[in-house]
Amino acid sequence: MRRIGFVMLLLMTLGAVPAEAGDRRHGSEAASGGPCSATAATLFEGCGLQVEADAELAEAICINISDAAERAECLAEADAAEEEGEDHCLAQLAGRRQACVLFGEGRYDPDFDPADFDSDFTRLTRPNRYFPLTIGNRWEYGGSEEVVVQVLNETKNIEGVTCIVARDTVSEDGMVTEDTNDWFAQKKNGDVLYCGESTAEFETFPGDRPMKPELVTTDGSFKWGRDGDKGGVIFLGSPHPGDAYHEEFSLENAEDIAQVVTTTYAYGNDRDLDRLVPRALARLLCAGDCVVTRNSSLLEPGSIELKYYAPGIGVFLEVHPNSKSVLQLVGCNFDPRCASLPQP
Repeated sequence: MRRIGFVMLLLMTLGAVPAEAGDRRHGSEAASGGPCSATAATLFEGCGLQVEADAELAEAICINISDAAERAECLAEADAAEEEGEDHCLAQLAGRRQACVLFGEGRYDPDFDPADFDSDFTRLTRPNRYFPLTIGNRWEYGGSEEVVVQVLNETKNIEGVTCIVARDTVSEDGMVTEDTNDWFAQKKNGDVLYCGESTAEFETFPGDRPMKPELVTTDGSFKWGRDGDKGGVIFLGSPHPGDAYHEEFSLENAEDIAQVVTTTYAYGNDRDLDRLVPRALARLLCAGDCVVTRNSSLLEPGSIELKYYAPGIGVFLEVHPNSKSVLQLVGCNFDPRCASLPQP
């Protein structure tokens, strides 16, 4: 097995010799420049240790393969996976350092005071035009996959804050591949906060009879206040270009961030933002008043998604520039414009 050793990787990357464990725990903030950078460095170390642990497990599995050729192939694949894992850790560190420049070095510990939130979703103080949470609202999306989102007549109490439940189901070829309950809280100032999600992913496998989706993971689930998890903003009440925020803060599990690109989008004014956007869809919903955000995950370096929001509608388009995949609104039950939506 190839063994650069994570301690050596750490030295090469951070350019410093780690202190003894106890000293490192107490001095990492000063050594790294602040809480944000210290978090990035600590997660980088943990990532590398996990890569090493996975490599040892992979080797143990290979040892128990009797055929010599298959065993050698298994070990080679384990080596490649370890190298890929180390590269991934480095890419995550770079992304987190960039996020520290964007957000600053402060600790991420947002206020979550129940007094700041509405508890009755039938009488919101300041409903968010770009993220409407009216009970019964339903959105249907098509394109790269099939997605249905519906605001349920259900609430969840999280840290004393009343959150509305929205169910989000993803399907491919008529089979559900992901089923999620998202929990949103409405601040009296118009901000909508993301307080957690309970998600399950499914796969089908050839030869199964009947062809029934099998639960394969619940990764990504989190809840504000559980195991150090914190939520974040899903849409601001008064967004401005350049505004940046964490959408979720469940370290090594769910770490999405977003930045407002524009609040005045209309098709034809920005070639870059028009790329992959269905013209008829944008012209139906945007009159120079649509909001575009750039979204990414600190867990998936290089992942970029553009989300387009229309007033009164919410998200009507998601574009992945790298893969060129598009998910667009094809139906809704609460706005007359949805009767005229173009189809993918």
